[in-house]
Amino acid sequence: MESKTHEKNDQHVDLVCEPPAPYGCISVVNLDPGKRYSYADYLTWADNKRRELFDGIAKLMSAPVIIHALITGNIFVKIGPYIKKRGGKCKVFHAPVDVRLPKNGETENHKIFTVVQPDICVVCDPSKIDEKGVIGAPDLVVEVLSPSNTKLMMSKKFDLYEEAGVKEYWVVYPKSGLTVFLLQDNGKYDDGTTYDIIYTPDAKVPVHTIDGLEIGLKELFEE
Repeated sequence: MESKTHEKNDQHVDLVCEPPAPYGCISVVNLDPGKRYSYADYLTWADNKRRELFDGIAKLMSAPVIIHALITGNIFVKIGPYIKKRGGKCKVFHAPVDVRLPKNGETENHKIFTVVQPDICVVCDPSKIDEKGVIGAPDLVVEVLSPSNTKLMMSKKFDLYEEAGVKEYWVVYPKSGLTVFLLQDNGKYDDGTTYDIIYTPDAKVPVHTIDGLEIGLKELFEE
């Protein structure tokens, strides 16, 4: 086996080459935890690991546990067909799709330092969708708590989505329910509306981003 080392954008990249492999070299990226990376750097990481950028700081994401995958799947199949049936302009995406959140109108790759992969997002402005994913705040973001989305990380994402202007933000707790936050005219989220699968199992959760859509709480958590 032949090994090569390259230095690119102040990050250490090992290329491990297996001659019999038809796909050539596998890139192993060793990131500097103290370095601030841009989306341009992010695009050079070819080791197939999922990461998010928070103001230039890279955070590795783990694979979702099964209940996480089931809940996100339930949400996706409720929203997608509803939009399609009614010919709506909104688009629904599930992870992994890169959502770039530029600041101060800076949309060049090397000037973007925040990139997230929400579990579900809905985008109603076609100009925010391009070949790389989504650029700008989605109208709706859904995040499900998981080993990689700890409460501390979700707190960071709450502030991030609020600042970016995400109109509707769902935080889902796999064993208990969810809280829906709505962006107010002052640019801040409200106190949130909580739906509890134990105490209010028959509740209907309105999707404020999409007119007329309500999803039964039980439907979101069915296995």
